[in-house]
Amino acid sequence: MVMTASSRAPQASGSSDNQRSPFVRLNELLAPHEPGKPLISLAVGEPQHPVPDFVGPVLAKHIADFGRYPMNQGMEPFRNAASAWLSSRFKLPRALDPKSELLVLNGSREGLFLAAIAAARYVGPKPGKPAILMPNPFYPVYGAGAGAAACEPVYLPTTVENGFLPDLDAIDEATLARTVAFYLASPANPQGSVASRDYFTRLKSLADRHNFMILSDECYSEIYTRQAPGSALECAGPDFTRVAAFQSLSKRSNLPGLRVGFAAGDKTFIGKFLELRNIAAPQVPMPLQQVAIVAYGDEAHVEENRRLYRIKFDLADQIIGNRYGYRRPDAGFCVWLNTSEIGDDVAVTLKLFREAGVRVVPGSYLARLQPDGFNPGAGYIRLALVQDSETTAQALHRLVETLG
Repeated sequence: MVMTASSRAPQASGSSDNQRSPFVRLNELLAPHEPGKPLISLAVGEPQHPVPDFVGPVLAKHIADFGRYPMNQGMEPFRNAASAWLSSRFKLPRALDPKSELLVLNGSREGLFLAAIAAARYVGPKPGKPAILMPNPFYPVYGAGAGAAACEPVYLPTTVENGFLPDLDAIDEATLARTVAFYLASPANPQGSVASRDYFTRLKSLADRHNFMILSDECYSEIYTRQAPGSALECAGPDFTRVAAFQSLSKRSNLPGLRVGFAAGDKTFIGKFLELRNIAAPQVPMPLQQVAIVAYGDEAHVEENRRLYRIKFDLADQIIGNRYGYRRPDAGFCVWLNTSEIGDDVAVTLKLFREAGVRVVPGSYLARLQPDGFNPGAGYIRLALVQDSETTAQALHRLVETLG
């Protein structure tokens, strides 16, 4: 029997509900109900693996620096460490200049939001209404950034047919002409797809031809179980023109509460970005940057992190099997399940919560309606495999038993 939910009635593209946080909407959806079993949350992508051992000692050593205002650009040792890590991790055209091509951030979220405004200043006027392109489904901060930059958000559907990445050939010339920036998530959230070197190269060619910024969200790049994902910076040319990559320690180092990341790439863009952050963003505390310096110099804890995720994806392979269109993602820690044959994704979410005590996110909440009324997230649910392996296995068994 196909399930439906009244909250999934079609919405106009301008609906206020359509612009709200998916997690606030999820809270409201589940609030009237009780979980049928002890709750296991696979909804929020908050890493639950242990915090690295070095964090406490480094903070203790530099505790006095909480009494000083940091520079907005970031400490020189931090910029050196982040730049060195980029060069060792990716096959860059050349090493980045840590003085002019890298900028510390309060996590990638803050940077991705403000980057839209910086991109509009960098690119300048466009014919017609300026636009910012983004995958659909997408990280909600992309849409918020477009709105803050007074640009029209243009949603590019990512479906199984196009490998869960925006179809570059489907973007018309008129849209490209007015594009200010293109948000790309690789590895993608929620599907875990990874852009190839050819994809990055084709996107860079479009950016050069139409003068827009590529804002490459790469915060999941270190969570993979097979091949290491690449970076847009690898295909950006010798000066990284019109490309900025965004990184964070939240996923790589299990430090979501540290709120430290960076943006790196195009020198002119980074300069515009720094000017904006100097008046609009808080500095990153120096003791937190000291932790980040050690984190970017250590790969052992990252390799252990990947090992733990590998175990959980092995469990998903075994427990879910070929149900719900499951495929092991190329990277990231999310599972994107097609439950459309069972019912509406909101109804499936309610069923899992009320009967199995498993909290997931409806795919339609993570996406926006296309002009033709199509929601690319509808019919899917997202699971974040952030719990320990035993808890993850229990949740997956409950899911399969409940949905069949």
